[in-house]
Amino acid sequence: MTVAMAFEQWWQLQGEWVEEPNHRRGGESGVQRLCQSDGQVLYAKRQVGHFYRSLRYPFGRPTVLRERDALLALPLLGVKAPNLLYCDVQRDAAGRWRGLLVSEELKGFQELSHWYAEGGRECFSAAVNEQLLEQVAGMLARFHRAGWQHGCLYQKHLFVRVEQVGECIEVETALLDLEKSRRRFSPRRAARHDMQQLKRHSSWSAGDWDRLVYFYQQAFGSAIKGLQ
Repeated sequence: MTVAMAFEQWWQLQGEWVEEPNHRRGGESGVQRLCQSDGQVLYAKRQVGHFYRSLRYPFGRPTVLRERDALLALPLLGVKAPNLLYCDVQRDAAGRWRGLLVSEELKGFQELSHWYAEGGRECFSAAVNEQLLEQVAGMLARFHRAGWQHGCLYQKHLFVRVEQVGECIEVETALLDLEKSRRRFSPRRAARHDMQQLKRHSSWSAGDWDRLVYFYQQAFGSAIKGLQ
C-alpha cells in the first residue's frame, strides 16, 4: 500500500464530531470519534489548510506534524499522552494541505475539570486530591524540564484516571491537545508561560493552586517566579 493510499483510507473514515470544524490559522480543524468494529475508540484530527509558521518554517508547516512530534517525544519524558496510530499530510486537488492525526482513546481517563465537576474531590479523600495535584505537577515539570512548552495549557487539557484498586487508590495523569506545543531554548520560560496560563484558566482554589506550585517547584528542581 502506498503512502497516498493509506492516507485516503484513513481520511475516508467518518465518525461523530467531538470538536466541530473551526476556522483558524488560515484553515479549518476538527476532531471526530471513530468507533471500530472491535470496540476500539479512535480520535481523528482533520485539518485542511491549517498550518503554522516559525523561524524554522517561515513558509508554513502543517500543524498536525507539530502535534505528532510532541506525541512521539512525550513517552520518552515519562509523560502519558494518547498513543499515536497514524499521522500524515497530503495536498488535495486544490493544492491545499490536508493533515490527519489518528490516536487511541485514553481508556479510563477524563478531563480534570470534569473529575472535579462530577464530585471527584467529595468521592475520595483530601489525600487523594493531594496525590492528584502532585501527579499533575510532576508530569508538567518533566515536560518543561525537557524544554517543551504546551502553548495552550488549560485545565481541560489535563486528563486524569482515579480508580480504587483493592485498598489502594491509583492516580494517573495525561496531557492532551499538543498542536501548539514547541521546544523552547529556556525550560524556565516554557514553564512560566504554561503555568501562568494554567492558573488563568483553571478552577483550583487558592489553596490547591499553592499546593500544585509547591509540588511543581519540588519536581522542577528550583523556584520559578510569577507562579503564585
